[in-house]
Amino acid sequence: MDDQNKNLILATVLSFVVIMVWFVLFPPPEPVIDPNAPAVTAVDGTTPPAASQPAATATADGAAPAAEAPRLTIDTPELTGSISLLGGRIDDLELKAYQQTLDDDSGIVRLLAPVGQANAYYALFGWGPAGALGFEDVPGANTEWTPAGGGTLSPGQPVTLRWDNGNGLSFTREIAVDQHFMFTVTESVQNTGTAEARLFPYGIVARHGKPTNLENFFVSHEGVVARADGQLTETDYDDVADLPLVAREGAQATVVEAQTDGYVGFTDKYWMTVLVPEQGTPFTSVTKYVPQADIYQTETRQPVVAVAPGETVTSTQRLFAGAKRWETLRAYQNEGAVEGAGQPIPGFIDTIDWGWFFFLTKPIFAVLHWLNANIGNMGLAIIGLTFILKLLVLPLAYKSYVSMARMKELQPEMEALKERAGDDKQMMQREMMKLYKDKKVNPAAGCLPILIQIPIFFALYKVIFVTIELRHAPFFGWLQDLSAPDTSSIFNLFGLLPWAAPEPGTILALIFIGILPILLGISMWLQQKLNPAPTDPTQQMIFAWMPWVFMFMLGGFASGLVVYWITNNVITFVQQYAIMRSHGHKPDLFGNIKSGFKKKPAVVPVADKSAKPKKK
Repeated sequence: MDDQNKNLILATVLSFVVIMVWFVLFPPPEPVIDPNAPAVTAVDGTTPPAASQPAATATADGAAPAAEAPRLTIDTPELTGSISLLGGRIDDLELKAYQQTLDDDSGIVRLLAPVGQANAYYALFGWGPAGALGFEDVPGANTEWTPAGGGTLSPGQPVTLRWDNGNGLSFTREIAVDQHFMFTVTESVQNTGTAEARLFPYGIVARHGKPTNLENFFVSHEGVVARADGQLTETDYDDVADLPLVAREGAQATVVEAQTDGYVGFTDKYWMTVLVPEQGTPFTSVTKYVPQADIYQTETRQPVVAVAPGETVTSTQRLFAGAKRWETLRAYQNEGAVEGAGQPIPGFIDTIDWGWFFFLTKPIFAVLHWLNANIGNMGLAIIGLTFILKLLVLPLAYKSYVSMARMKELQPEMEALKERAGDDKQMMQREMMKLYKDKKVNPAAGCLPILIQIPIFFALYKVIFVTIELRHAPFFGWLQDLSAPDTSSIFNLFGLLPWAAPEPGTILALIFIGILPILLGISMWLQQKLNPAPTDPTQQMIFAWMPWVFMFMLGGFASGLVVYWITNNVITFVQQYAIMRSHGHKPDLFGNIKSGFKKKPAVVPVADKSAKPKKK
């Protein structure tokens, strides 16, 4: 590899280092919320008759709007919680299969919380008035429903709620849930009066305050996720808070009219709560923010319906509240249900933040998921995926390594050419290109594997960082969470000494790295030693330090990603060694290692004999 190729690789690596350091040292700033902001009386402020009914009566300090109402229990294979009869809110939900941490005494993950608790987060449904109706004529956030039948919601056992407005309208709400995370809310209104009633169904997901456990890392989207007519929109909480004021909504908002398909809600790194209206029919999607109460809200509104006397109108909407499992989301997208049949939800798999390299991220995860399902160990699946990726790029890698081997064969001629050209750079460039052409050598071919590895690395990094399948996924021994950094540390001699390793994210954790980062540094160092050190002293110094810089830089990365990189380095080492041997060039691995430890002779400046001595 000549100096131009080395400069290209060096520039690529240094650019990567600068980008990573920038995002670590200068994360996006968090907005300051004024704790003394005045209270408001409704989640969506003053709302005109055509807009949705106020979601709840909430104050800036999150106080409960009313006394605690009776509740119905939620009990499914994956969910536990309850429904408040005040507004029929789904506002108490925990995920049975997911612990908060790996500690044995760790509680399970809480997704939804009622008003009155910190960071209230809930879903509610209702009817908005139109025509001659007022808010008092329709059920809303503070309506106390009456249960009919059983008191526990479970798969195959829906619960039914009833409310009568006393003026000729009778409302029924049936809430069903499947084996996983999908609720189905069926709203019915019966007109027993003498006049036509006009109204529209809506759904709301509201969050009081920004979540306290946000990672605020550019790799993962956290905030509003919405789809309307095939167009996916991701809006961070900071951007929601900066939405323009919409007078009709009485809040900072954005309103989108969807005609065929879509959904809207909030997504975290691993969990989400999303409203899914009936697909194939028009609906209005709303995202809004009320700064006085620091409340984020998403809504879906169905078209206004006219209910004639003696008629009953029914509307159905779904709510996904749970873990963003790839296989589960794909089933809802393709079949509409994990078991049985339902209405498919186009683009539902895209609620996972696949990133810019989605064309790589999606197939990479699909293969990783398949390998894990067949092997039963996510760490081994990552290693298997690395072999598959290396096999796919093997033809390019082979050409690259062959080109590098030929470049080494040209080194004597290159040195002779430099001596002949002297300081004539144009002659040097011209003769060098002629030499490449005569010998049929492409000097840029040696950089192809490096350039190909960059998008693959970022795509795999995205997969490991955002997919819940990697969360708390064990490998072997001390590696019990491939989505987290290596928990071993030099600080306690990898567990041999009786004190704990530094907490991840601290300066000590950055310095006292674990076993995997050390193996990564060694693998990069050995890969370098297949070739002699560059002749340029500056390049030689940078290349010498590069493995150890990366060793410390990646010490805080997810251990699954480090496993991939180590495996990739080992495979690359074997490939390059074998190809170089097949072309008659035996890499002097041990000789290159020894030369790296030799003391460099001091450079003594040569006196200019042509210079005249100064007169005294």
